[in-house]
Amino acid sequence: MVSHRRPSQTGLAASARVTVLSAAAATAAAALASAPAGAEPRETAAATRAEVDRLYTEAERATERFHRADEDAGRLRERVSGARDRLARGQDRINGMRRTLGSVAGAQYRSGVDPSLELFLSSDPDSYLERAAALERLGDRHARTLAEFRDAQRELDQQRAEVARDLTELERGRSAVARHKRSVERKLEHARRLLERLPAAERASRSARDGSAPGTVLLASGSRHASSAAAAARGAVGSPYVWGANGPSGFDCSGLVQWSYAQAGVALPRTSQGQANAGRRIPLSEARPGDIVTYRGDASHVGMYMGNGQVVHAPYPGAAVRYDPVGMMPVHAVTRV
Repeated sequence: MVSHRRPSQTGLAASARVTVLSAAAATAAAALASAPAGAEPRETAAATRAEVDRLYTEAERATERFHRADEDAGRLRERVSGARDRLARGQDRINGMRRTLGSVAGAQYRSGVDPSLELFLSSDPDSYLERAAALERLGDRHARTLAEFRDAQRELDQQRAEVARDLTELERGRSAVARHKRSVERKLEHARRLLERLPAAERASRSARDGSAPGTVLLASGSRHASSAAAAARGAVGSPYVWGANGPSGFDCSGLVQWSYAQAGVALPRTSQGQANAGRRIPLSEARPGDIVTYRGDASHVGMYMGNGQVVHAPYPGAAVRYDPVGMMPVHAVTRV
């Protein structure tokens, strides 16, 4: 017999819940299906770009430490070379003194006669006394030569000790140079591998930039050398970034500034920190073409001001020397050479 009982309220509520949950699941599925397919890849690409930028920043700082250690090692090499020349001259002088002292000592040994006995046996005492006076003067010169010899020997020993210390320091410097170089190479290689994961268009956007000069406001140069240096930097636009290079076919950031000023006859330090202190600090508002602009709190990046709020700089591997806004990153200092 067919039952005519009405469904219970509990059963209706359960059925309603199932229906609502099914609808929610369908809505969620539809939302997921309609979400942009490239959302996650875009987030991944942004994270990759941020990591590459971080690695380039760290590599640039390590590059500056490399240049600084290399400069220190270069100064030590020059000091050691000069000290070795002085050592050679000092040794020649001592050898001459030694020969003089040796000949005097040999003459005294060959004579072998006691002066008082020679006076007793002499048939011409006056002549002997004259010879004795001459011998005394010779003895005085001999004593002075001996004293000079001892002083020269002490000085030579001190110079040898200084050279030994410098050589030890030079070896430490060479190790530091090699260590910083390895650090840079590791970071750049890591960045290169990360970049390879990006789509070709993403990779191209990092290196592609209009290298032509932006519209410029005509300004007087910052110094008498600055005009020539600025012209050299403008001429380098489009040259590749090459780690550790200072021209003329490739540059890193401080290498570009050093090379540009060298064309104007001005010798600058190799590091961006040294370049930040190579002249007079001025406010950014007073910057003129040719002034040096260093970036970040540690002055680990550098470019050259060109006017109209633009700098020319060597940005990072894979990108050519180019124009960018002067405020592209926090300014450390503006320096007029």
